[in-house]
Amino acid sequence: MKLLIADDELLTREGLASSIDWESMGIHQIFQADDGLRALHIAKLQEPDIILSDIRMPRMNGIELVEKLTELLPDTSIIFMSGYSDKEYLKAAIKLKAIDYVEKPLNPEEVQKTVAEAIRRRQQVLRSRQNEDLLSMETESNLALLLTKPYRDHCGEIEALLRELSLRLSPESGFVTYIVKLRTEEPISVLIKGIRENLKGFLKNFHMNSVYIRMHAVHHVFHVFGEGGVPSAAVLSSIDFFFKEQFRPFGLFVMSRGDTVNGIARAYHSYASAVVAIQNSFFFHAGTLLTSEDTGGGYTFAAEGPAGLENDTGSFAEALEAKDQNRCQSFLDGLHQKYYKNYGMLPNQIKDAYYRLFNALNDCRQKWKLSADSAGTDSSESIIEYLENCFTYEELHHTLEERTRLMFQRLELSVPEDNVIFLIKEYIAKHYGSDLLSIKEISDYVHLSASYVCTYFKNQTGQTLNQYLTEYRMEKAMRLLEDARNQIADISAKVGYSNGNYFSKSFKKFTGLTPSKYREKMLG
Repeated sequence: MKLLIADDELLTREGLASSIDWESMGIHQIFQADDGLRALHIAKLQEPDIILSDIRMPRMNGIELVEKLTELLPDTSIIFMSGYSDKEYLKAAIKLKAIDYVEKPLNPEEVQKTVAEAIRRRQQVLRSRQNEDLLSMETESNLALLLTKPYRDHCGEIEALLRELSLRLSPESGFVTYIVKLRTEEPISVLIKGIRENLKGFLKNFHMNSVYIRMHAVHHVFHVFGEGGVPSAAVLSSIDFFFKEQFRPFGLFVMSRGDTVNGIARAYHSYASAVVAIQNSFFFHAGTLLTSEDTGGGYTFAAEGPAGLENDTGSFAEALEAKDQNRCQSFLDGLHQKYYKNYGMLPNQIKDAYYRLFNALNDCRQKWKLSADSAGTDSSESIIEYLENCFTYEELHHTLEERTRLMFQRLELSVPEDNVIFLIKEYIAKHYGSDLLSIKEISDYVHLSASYVCTYFKNQTGQTLNQYLTEYRMEKAMRLLEDARNQIADISAKVGYSNGNYFSKSFKKFTGLTPSKYREKMLG
């Protein structure tokens, strides 16, 4: 089971997480949120079985959180953590549905007892639920999970689940595993439920069936099987096309198909080969389907190894130092030719290499005293965040090319900036996300008095330091709003505003639009 702890006090969250033996109670995943909005976001993504929530929280209180989750997660148990002064809140909570609560200051034994009762009720709900289809889907998911592991280690459990699902499979039954990696803003549970139902209806045409499990948040694993032996090339082609058409409307995706095998004892082999192929899919365009045949059966690590990647970084840095844009572009063209559709590296290896290339670009920007812009790849932290979210190699390489082109463009148009002004802007670029950033902190960094820094900055740039900071934060926010994956509440915190309402007012004053209206305009 999954548990979400929502409380704005770090000590309370950490104390709960560490003071109780959750695993012995059957809870193996614990998530934490420091306010109601973040709790809502995590709940939508992770679908916890139990939520331990403070009643009074910033941005969204516990009552509002439950109201939002009532339809989305009707079977999730909510336990409020409340003080004596929260009685009126609890009356409102009781009107929503039967909800447990524990009083603050918290007693770990009382919390454990209350959660144990919530677990018992949760299990009772699962056992007695009238919706047999949903219960069957959960059983299928358990089977799908076991098929991602060697059969010999779980044969008894697998056979029991097959009997529970009334599936009769022979040693000649054909198996093939598909893995889809998806980046989408759609509600995952609703989306996948529809695709699973469509898939079952489609497979009936070929006297086949499927079971599904979601793994590592973004990987969707479908084991397809049938009594008629391994599916023919024509049938596989039809299934390939079906998956592409199902996932295409919902965002970027890549997918892999494992080897076709006979017998459930070899189903793990199909899954393992699909895993290798989906790793390689990073180096291909979104929408690509790969098989073990496409990828040569596995990784054949490049002979040049890490040393070759180090040489890449050195060559790029030398071209940048020489301010030779043509040489930089030639290097990037050669890099793309080397790594696009590459079977010799893991995605993390290439991301590590590109991290060094982005840093080389940033080093030169600082050396040439070009101020950081709002593109989002001008600091080590933002580079790491970008790399983690990068979906394909093409996306990664294009960004590096674009950042290189823009930097040379800025270099050509730039006028050498005063050293103090450059240092101030650099400090703001690195710390704008802190709501505690102050003029005193900036002036201490450049070893000047606050009053002198304000006067000097205004004389040199024509705008006050506060105006520049606000403008910088707003431009960052505008960039973040153009990506639908970013929640507006999270953007507020990322650009240094702890108060979401104040951020919205500042953004509207700067752009003439509220953050939500600006996003609607940008995304059409």
